[in-house]
Amino acid sequence: MSDSEQVPRGRATAEMVAARAKVSRVAVSRAFNPHTSLKPEKRELILRIAQELNYTPDRAARALVSGRSHLIGVIVPDVCSHWESQEIDALTTALQAEGFATLLFKTRTDYSMDEQLLSYMRGFNPDSVIAFVENVKPQTLARFLDRAVPIYVHYPLPGGGEEPESEPLHDRLNVLQYDGIDQAVALLQGYGVRRIAYLSGLEKSRANTSREATLRQVMANRGLEPPIVAKGDFSYDMAYGATLDLFRMGAGADAIFAGNDVGAFGVIDALRHELKLRVPEDVKVVGFDDIAQSHWKSYNLTTVKFDLEERVRGLVRLILRRLNNPDAPGFHETLNTRLVVRGTVG
Repeated sequence: MSDSEQVPRGRATAEMVAARAKVSRVAVSRAFNPHTSLKPEKRELILRIAQELNYTPDRAARALVSGRSHLIGVIVPDVCSHWESQEIDALTTALQAEGFATLLFKTRTDYSMDEQLLSYMRGFNPDSVIAFVENVKPQTLARFLDRAVPIYVHYPLPGGGEEPESEPLHDRLNVLQYDGIDQAVALLQGYGVRRIAYLSGLEKSRANTSREATLRQVMANRGLEPPIVAKGDFSYDMAYGATLDLFRMGAGADAIFAGNDVGAFGVIDALRHELKLRVPEDVKVVGFDDIAQSHWKSYNLTTVKFDLEERVRGLVRLILRRLNNPDAPGFHETLNTRLVVRGTVG
């Protein structure tokens, strides 16, 4: 680098990069947008010179011009549980690959949202908001969002019966649980299981409500009695205690279908270590989610799987579709479930 090409003092500008690279100001802008068309060698040159000059685009200025902040709000009930942490990690990675940054907001324990936080979120002018909780309604978010259309992860009840989709406008990722649960019950039936217990999740969770209703319908369709319900809350400790109650205070079960994988881990440990029962010989166990820990040899859990990559791709598609068609009716993506068979049924 010659003396005349030394890194300038103060903040470098796009014009400086353009002059050094001998390209237009527009080309510099396009080089930093992965969705624009630009010859690879020109993009590489511009990005190299930008790095030499320590130049980064001014996001605030770009937002004023484009109307987009490249920020995505994410509302979650929990950030440390196994499923949520894995989903947030995968989603953040996918959004960054598309040029978005993530704003993370956590609900109260009852899944409601502090309106002061919603006002704070509005100040960032996010391009989209993904709500992983049902208690923060579209009607609530609409009061705090200007142009962003919220996205909800939705768990339809079996057989329809849904309330008509109400305004204001929102997009949905519909998670269909019937196929995976039906495959699980069919497998259990194949091993002669008749008495199935359902270890529930949190009562306020729409996912849990839909999961239990779907299991009941599947069992009825297959000629089985309704499941025994053991009250859980998606946690290991609650599942452990509920399993002890089920067998010490009740008549037990041939199989336990847990509302999530962490609950299934509590079930397995209670059966093996406290009740001295064998899994799967004495009691069979099925989980839900297929979190990364499910294949660990200590559990080797048979579970109903959400494909995390497909789920994240569906959410990103909803964001991009909405940004390209801001006035379109509500978009829907659909995700199915399937059974992953391991060692806790057999």
